[in-house]
Amino acid sequence: MDKMDWSILRSLENDGRQTYAALADEVGISKTPCWNRVQTLEQAGVIRGYRAILDQRALGLKLVAFCEVQVAFNSHAGFEEAVNRHPAILECYTTAGEADYLLHVVTRDVETLDYLLRNELSRLPGVVRFSTVICLQRIKESGPLVGAGLLVDKVAKLSGGR
Repeated sequence: MDKMDWSILRSLENDGRQTYAALADEVGISKTPCWNRVQTLEQAGVIRGYRAILDQRALGLKLVAFCEVQVAFNSHAGFEEAVNRHPAILECYTTAGEADYLLHVVTRDVETLDYLLRNELSRLPGVVRFSTVICLQRIKESGPLVGAGLLVDKVAKLSGGR
């Protein structure tokens, strides 16, 4: 990837609905080469798709929580399958440390979270224990990946390419 690809990605992260003409104008190339670069980024899997970003509060989903989950040793596959099917779990990460997984969930309120924890998450395959952190306020939401990618490049240059 070169600087032009990073510029295209930065622009698309800001507005994925813009026309190729507007994108090309913003990054300083003509429309056809811009289209070709976007197609290459899509085919390489760098751009995985385009979607609307919904406001969870406007949808009545006002409570954000993270659950650390410990799962029985032989139950990881079943747990992961259940997590992938569960609509209230937005994200799931494997972790190093005391917990095996970190789940990101959103609900309407504390009562709904309590129901989710007691009646659904605690009953997922292999759950041994879990602890939950309720978020009070979101400070930063979905930062652009382009910034993180450029930081990696900067650190690599400073450390001599290691």
